[in-house]
Amino acid sequence: MQLVVGRIGRAHGIKGEVTVEVRTDEPEQRLGPGAVLATDPASAGPLTIETGRVHSGRLLLRFEGVKDRTAAEGLRNTLLIAEVDPAELPEDPEEFYDHQLMDLDVVLADGTAVGRISEISHLPYQDLLVVKRPDGSEVMIPFVEEIVPEIDLEEQRAVINPPPGLLDEAQAQ
Repeated sequence: MQLVVGRIGRAHGIKGEVTVEVRTDEPEQRLGPGAVLATDPASAGPLTIETGRVHSGRLLLRFEGVKDRTAAEGLRNTLLIAEVDPAELPEDPEEFYDHQLMDLDVVLADGTAVGRISEISHLPYQDLLVVKRPDGSEVMIPFVEEIVPEIDLEEQRAVINPPPGLLDEAQAQ
């Protein structure tokens, strides 16, 4: 199974380093020196991590064969993908891999259908569940316990408790 573990940002310096938006709770395991990562687009990889360090709160990586700023900038917005054993699950029962959440039905506590998770957007301070509604529109649900109190993988659903206005702007106060 493949998991997106990061997204390459802008080049840093002139020696081929890039900033990386981390998308894993285990960066030291998945983004360490020697790790070989597939990429999206596939034509950019595979990439082998040569060095890594944290600078001003940002992860900086250098990949084998990427020796200058121009080459590093050419990797911008490339997704980094790690191969993971499908039996491996997060240790914390309140954590989920993106693939576990994709395509879950989203319902209110009373069972009213809201839509289906079509994407998980990883932002610096919280994740958002992008939910495609039956009418084709999308709504973004903050993935926090107060709003998404239950993920039931057996039933393939996410139960939400949205504040007024999240699903219907007319209800906003």
